[in-house]
Amino acid sequence: MEPFVQGNEMLMLLHLEPWRVEHNEITAGFTGRQGGASKAPYDSLNCAFHVGDAPEDVLSNRRALAEALDFKPEAWTCGEQTHGAEIAVVREVDRGRGQQDRASAFQATDGLLTDVPGVLLTSFYADCVPLYFYDPVRRVVGLAHAGWKGTVAQIAAAMVSKLQTVYGSHPHDIVAAIGPSIGDCCYEVDDYVMEHVGQLEGSLNEGIETFDAVELYRASETDQSKYLLNLKEMNRRIMIKAGILPTHIECTTWCTSCNRDLFFSYRKENGITGRMTSWIGIKES
Repeated sequence: MEPFVQGNEMLMLLHLEPWRVEHNEITAGFTGRQGGASKAPYDSLNCAFHVGDAPEDVLSNRRALAEALDFKPEAWTCGEQTHGAEIAVVREVDRGRGQQDRASAFQATDGLLTDVPGVLLTSFYADCVPLYFYDPVRRVVGLAHAGWKGTVAQIAAAMVSKLQTVYGSHPHDIVAAIGPSIGDCCYEVDDYVMEHVGQLEGSLNEGIETFDAVELYRASETDQSKYLLNLKEMNRRIMIKAGILPTHIECTTWCTSCNRDLFFSYRKENGITGRMTSWIGIKES
């Protein structure tokens, strides 16, 4: 069953439904492209400054999203993503970093963690993979942005390690989710990317039962020099290798490239488009 389910808000919001049912002390999900204020080619729910959209429209969309989730606009907290594996721990004093401008965001940061209620962690996507983490024992939430570079850098494993060292989390307590992103139906890559994937492949195949195995990649049918890569499955296996139980991982079936009416797609729109937002936050009592 698809875990990311559209709500009935005016904005296009896909809520992480199993967590909304089982962990209603937090909110987590992913935006679509509809319902915002931005003009073409960023129409309409673009929440990222760096794409060239009008700042006033971005701020309007950010306010609308925060308010739809019952968070204050100043709760919005984000990083300036660089397709790396750096992770920031968000304290009370950091609440609101990046909300008004790029300069105040956590710089060169693709992962965020917090145990502070009332902080809304956010990150931005147009085909890359959003990763969600929650430790219900320690009450810690996290987001990570994983393109192919972040995936092969194993940002998912780095998030688990950070949860352990900073918060004392046990991997078996952590629940995780993999959100809407480009699927292996559309994500065609070359030998350069596959060289990096190959360095991880052996370790990611360990402990994966034959009946549970999903292809990490396959040859492209349209270009014999290319491969179709399954970033979602790579991140799932990295999570499992890091100690998260397979039964604790939700994985979407949405492909952002296949559904351009619903999502922004960097590949389908030749890089000129908006960005969706992943969000997670602990609700204030």
